[in-house]
Amino acid sequence: MRALVRAMSAVVSSRGVSARLLILLYHRVHSVADPLRPDDVDATTFDWQMELLARYFTPLTLDNAIELLRQGKLPANAVCVTFDDGYVDNVEVALPILQRWAVPATFFLTTGFFDHGCMWNDRVIELLKKVDTPKLSLSNLGLGEYEITSMDARLQMVNSVLRQLKHLPLEERDYQVQRLENELNVDVSYFPMMRKEQVSVLIRAGMGVGAHTVNHPILSKVSLDEARQEIESGKQQLEALTEKEVTLFAYPNGAPGRDYGAEHVDLVKAAGFDAAFSTAWAAAQHTNDFMQIPRVGSWGDTWFRFYLRLVRNYRIGNAERV
Repeated sequence: MRALVRAMSAVVSSRGVSARLLILLYHRVHSVADPLRPDDVDATTFDWQMELLARYFTPLTLDNAIELLRQGKLPANAVCVTFDDGYVDNVEVALPILQRWAVPATFFLTTGFFDHGCMWNDRVIELLKKVDTPKLSLSNLGLGEYEITSMDARLQMVNSVLRQLKHLPLEERDYQVQRLENELNVDVSYFPMMRKEQVSVLIRAGMGVGAHTVNHPILSKVSLDEARQEIESGKQQLEALTEKEVTLFAYPNGAPGRDYGAEHVDLVKAAGFDAAFSTAWAAAQHTNDFMQIPRVGSWGDTWFRFYLRLVRNYRIGNAERV
């Protein structure tokens, strides 16, 4: 199998002007798998994924890769690893694995959650994880009714509630999460975000950091002034913390035309970023808008399936943009 992979890897992506850059997007790496967060990887999975990248691809730092992409000088099979949001497990679990395989990564950080922070979606998951009744009615909150007969049923409930809350305006979403907490009346003390001092740990390890706003609003759901403040303040706070210029930005949620628009691209440019990243699913090309560079998910439950998905993703071009 690995001999076949070595042979296939020779023709995955060419070098130079016609080369494509695959940018992988992660959020969390759990010590053990979390059944209510199936899109995240666990440490064992992340380890063999990084080994595969190190053996059969060309991992690059994101800033270097973007410069080579601009110049049309990418090496063959170029790949970058990125993380969004700033979870503590990025430092405690993912970083040692990245170092083991000499794979660099860039971490897009939401500065408002440093030091005992918790994002709204994690709050919801932890609240619903603690429900210990076979049925749950959230009809008075407009969030439906659920039978919790299995872990799959609980996951369906979690996904349903998250989906209904995700695209609400920021203040309304926070209000609804607070209503949910009051309704369930369960005690949740959950603080999964990294501490400020851990950012320097990443930098000393040779990793990159980029901005991801302060509070992770979906930019299209807040006013233009609020969006500008989130973008500019996130950059300024991260630069004050790292004492380095921050030149890379990732749009929260990141779907072009839905989560951000052309006006937000203009705000990112005006804030002084050199490049920005969406979640449009494609490989990056020399002809891309460098303020809307695509990224792809990192899923694959087996070694070979993960490899095949990477190969397939190199061939997806023409990313969505606004």
